[in-house]
Amino acid sequence: MSFKINRRTFIQTLSAAAAVGAVGTPYLAFGATKKVVVVGGGTGGATAAKYLRLADSSIEVTLIEPNKDYYTCYLSNEVLGGDRDIDSIKFGYEGLKKRGIKVVHDYVTGIDAKAKKVTTKGGESFKYDRCIVAPGVQMRYDTIEGYDESMIEKIPHAWKAGPQTIALRKQLEDMKDGGTFVLVSPPNPFRCPPGPYERASQIAGYFKEHKKKSKVIILDSKPKFSKQGLFVQGWEKLYGYGTDNSIIEWRPGPDAAVTKLDAGKLTVTNEFDDVKADVLNIIPAQHAGKIAVTAGLTDDSGWCPIALDTFESTIHKNIHIIGDASIAKGMPKSGYAANSEAKVCAAAVSALLNGKEIGSPSYVNTCYSIIGKDYGISVASVHKLAKDKSKIIKVSGGLTPKDASAEAHKREVGYANSWLKNITDDIFG
Repeated sequence: MSFKINRRTFIQTLSAAAAVGAVGTPYLAFGATKKVVVVGGGTGGATAAKYLRLADSSIEVTLIEPNKDYYTCYLSNEVLGGDRDIDSIKFGYEGLKKRGIKVVHDYVTGIDAKAKKVTTKGGESFKYDRCIVAPGVQMRYDTIEGYDESMIEKIPHAWKAGPQTIALRKQLEDMKDGGTFVLVSPPNPFRCPPGPYERASQIAGYFKEHKKKSKVIILDSKPKFSKQGLFVQGWEKLYGYGTDNSIIEWRPGPDAAVTKLDAGKLTVTNEFDDVKADVLNIIPAQHAGKIAVTAGLTDDSGWCPIALDTFESTIHKNIHIIGDASIAKGMPKSGYAANSEAKVCAAAVSALLNGKEIGSPSYVNTCYSIIGKDYGISVASVHKLAKDKSKIIKVSGGLTPKDASAEAHKREVGYANSWLKNITDDIFG
């Protein structure tokens, strides 16, 4: 599939869509009588807090986030491959504070929907008129026999970037040449659908340069994955995929799904056999972050049902859920999607607090994957709400062409690096 629109036109469309989603209400300044508490300071939460202030500076915005630094999951796989420093994906909250947002570093322990109150581990409570919850994902350790959370120091999942990313990188550096890195990919749905395959690519690139006898095995619960054709094409070009000397071996599901772990032997079991790893990376199954579950915002799926035009919970009024935890039907669980959803939500919350009509939202997504040195791929799309509001539908976009030149793949890497700078400036600047 090739691009239906050129990059310049697409960027212009993104800008227009973002403008509609982010600044859908007039600027009002009648004094800070409206209170919004944002739970979670990742991509979605931090974006929502900032764009609320941009939409209406009279809204008193409190952002509650336990960590003083945020590490982006997007492009964190480059840290594992050795092409990026961990500090390059590390961001703080000073920019948001300068915008008048109250940033509280604490754990949220409860959200009382009736009392409209958020409580924290530190004993504080915060009243709200509207609450925006961006809890991210929680790892499920109950789907593989013998696996539990106590093992993450020895078997880091690194699906929340930061210290675990550093730990996994060190394991790769310490691994003997000729060793095997085994990656267990999670079942759908999960954060960042192309992420496991980008991770396998980055680590294969590291092995190609530094541990030439080593290999990567992907054990998958799924028979197919995001951007598969483009990944396979890159693997064939860079890593000999499909040959006897391939650095990467992908074993598709459902029979390859891991059902059991022997942590002592670093061995996992599936329908076919036992697979021994020198470095093992299990990316667990996932559901909405813990506070969403605690606050009763999830349904039987483990995710949060919402109204797609406002992201307001269909379970509890005046609470909005954005990002990976939400059931945003038609949107992927990606960083850029969370950023876009946060802008739509901020505009809606501002309108609701001011008695204004909700605008017609637009949503955007772009996802870059760096497969190896000077070899990147991407997918991009513009979305709108269906007339019956039952889903978010794609209206335009495209994928890196399969016949892209070497120079085009190199440009995609440059675009990815620029995108990281631009989106993090947008969120935290």
